[in-house]
Amino acid sequence: MTESAKNRADFWFDPACPFAWVTSRWIGEVESVRDIQTEWHVMSLSVLNEGRDLDPGYREAMDNAWGPVRVIIAAQQEYGQETVKPLYDAMGSMIHEAGETDRSVVISKALAECGLPASLAEAATTDAYDVPLRASHDEGISLVGQDVGTPIVAFNGTAFFGPVLTRIPRGEEAGKLWDAATTLAGFPSFFELKRSRTESPRFD
Repeated sequence: MTESAKNRADFWFDPACPFAWVTSRWIGEVESVRDIQTEWHVMSLSVLNEGRDLDPGYREAMDNAWGPVRVIIAAQQEYGQETVKPLYDAMGSMIHEAGETDRSVVISKALAECGLPASLAEAATTDAYDVPLRASHDEGISLVGQDVGTPIVAFNGTAFFGPVLTRIPRGEEAGKLWDAATTLAGFPSFFELKRSRTESPRFD
């Protein structure tokens, strides 16, 4: 295995998910203390929950979650892979840290912040880019199975749902968690660790 392969992460996210947001900020911390290459991919909680019997509040959240992922995929298709992470950062900051609930505001401000055409916002309410959106989603899901959520992270090609974090590890603590995750990923017969979550995510 090459050195670059040893240090690769593939990260599938939905901007609506607070747990994916915490884990993504952890990866950012890892990048400052470990030599890793991260590739960012969209998945969709709306796609994941299609056809499921959901309570009305969560169904409304899933209906509202289509717009941001559609816009990110539209930007990726029209302007390249390099647009994915900046749009995620901009949207996630507004959704999870600023508490913005109006997805149209999130989308328009994120596009402006990233220097992308405002017209991309039109993708939020159409299925024009749903084929590549579903393909990106399916790529991540194919690595871990249907009984998951976000984030999905592949460590050197071995993917898991998670890690699910409620706090952002910083500095060398982030690096140690990366080391542990890649160690576990190196065992082909390792599949799962889990415990009941007792706290909500925080972003400080």
